[in-house]
Amino acid sequence: MSGGLLVAGTTSDAGKSVVTAGICRWLVRRGVKVAPFKAQNMSLNSFVTREGAEIGRAQAMQAQAARVEPSALMNPVLLKPGGDRSSQVVLMGKPVGEMSARGYHGGRQEALLGTVVDCLEQLRSTYDAVICEGAGSPAEINLRRTDIVNMGIARAARFPVLVVGDIDRGGVFASFFGTTALLSPEDQSLIAGYLVNKFRGDVSLLEPGLDMLLGLTGRPSYGVLPYAHGLGIDEEDGLRVSMRGTVRESVVAPPHGEDVLRVAVCAVPLMSNFTDVDALAAEPGVVVRFVDRAEELADADLVIVPGTRGTVKALTWLRERGLAEALRRRAAEGRPVLGICGGFQVLGEWIEDDVESRAGLVEGLGLLPVRVRFGREKVLERPSGSALGEPVEGYEIHHGVAEVYGGEAFLDGCRVGPVWGTHWHGSLESDAFRRAFLGEVARASGRRFTAAPDTSFGALREEQLDRLGDLIEEHADTDALWRLIERGVPAGLPFLAPGAPPVPEPRAAGRGRGGSDHAGSVTTQEAQ
Repeated sequence: MSGGLLVAGTTSDAGKSVVTAGICRWLVRRGVKVAPFKAQNMSLNSFVTREGAEIGRAQAMQAQAARVEPSALMNPVLLKPGGDRSSQVVLMGKPVGEMSARGYHGGRQEALLGTVVDCLEQLRSTYDAVICEGAGSPAEINLRRTDIVNMGIARAARFPVLVVGDIDRGGVFASFFGTTALLSPEDQSLIAGYLVNKFRGDVSLLEPGLDMLLGLTGRPSYGVLPYAHGLGIDEEDGLRVSMRGTVRESVVAPPHGEDVLRVAVCAVPLMSNFTDVDALAAEPGVVVRFVDRAEELADADLVIVPGTRGTVKALTWLRERGLAEALRRRAAEGRPVLGICGGFQVLGEWIEDDVESRAGLVEGLGLLPVRVRFGREKVLERPSGSALGEPVEGYEIHHGVAEVYGGEAFLDGCRVGPVWGTHWHGSLESDAFRRAFLGEVARASGRRFTAAPDTSFGALREEQLDRLGDLIEEHADTDALWRLIERGVPAGLPFLAPGAPPVPEPRAAGRGRGGSDHAGSVTTQEAQ
């Protein structure tokens, strides 16, 4: 068997990532050797493989669902936004430059089709099945000519396409029909059917609509997945909720000790790897929220300045909102602050940046004895060590190189009183270290909080992935899904008018995704 499937969506955030992970977990539990694949991902949440390649964190999560080691083959192209108009292009796990949206869609993307097809074929030669994830919607007719992640890869591999729709948003039947009807006959011939996601209520009320959709499109529904709370699976494209007052989903359990701990995460611009705090949210009695106002730090026992793709921009934002001064007051009062990656750099004394922002020498917050100089080569590593008397592992993704000339050693960074700083992402997923760190925070805050001795973040993640597999197994037509993966595209799928409009020739000036309207090309201005 060398089968496969492309999971597309009617919109961004329809649930493609979790459906892909769920299918991978369902298949591996059936004894199928399966791998995830996403030709092109746009995300600030990334991960470092054991080979030192940077890929989307969602693909790393899907690899865990498939019980395989993640690799660059699973996400050959990663775009890391640096603003509304440009992104860093990471190819096969290494940054190759900065590019505008128009520059990328104007030719560079199409040129990468051969690379992504080669990666997919390597996976197909190794695994029984490859479950691909699309991006956005396959019916983005303005981008079809250069598409390498939706119908472009499906047509190259002759993979059937399962379209996922988020019924919680409304309009799911129109979205299914319209998505199909806007595709060319060649692309429509690969659309095998539909999967309804995030349904609340009695499925029998939905069934007449699914029958009518079959009559209209000639394509069946492959299942209706219920709305599932508390999955907490890594997000891909950004935090799709209002930052102010946002509370990350936590384990519904009372604190192990007498008090709770309140953690405030500064929602800095271009925030990256905000999944670092998920391990804290998994602890009973730890409440995590994202904040963007100085007054919201007042009742926090720990404030985290997270990673960011724009360190100098984040520093400016902290100052403009009064958060910088609030952080200084906290440090003076002996109240805990943790900086991670870009957040660590912000807490230092000086930042010399001729790469990311090209702002030159910029004064930091001065809370740690650290000087940072941005280099053109990105650091991509998987370090391990010990801190607070416990073993700890993490991963590094940064251009800024920190010179630490004081304080107490803390991972690769330092600690001065209640202020800690490190480049290590993922360190809080090390259970014993996390408990020791929370103990330090509780003592500094005067809280009678005790970390639960048996919380295993890895085990909780496995439980979440099993829940995704259960959703597929219990609510999808798995027999039909298996036939689709094993046998490929069903014959005789009808064409829905009107089909795709004629593809216009590229113009000298135009707009890319997100309204970008300036020309661009690959440069050496790489950024975190």
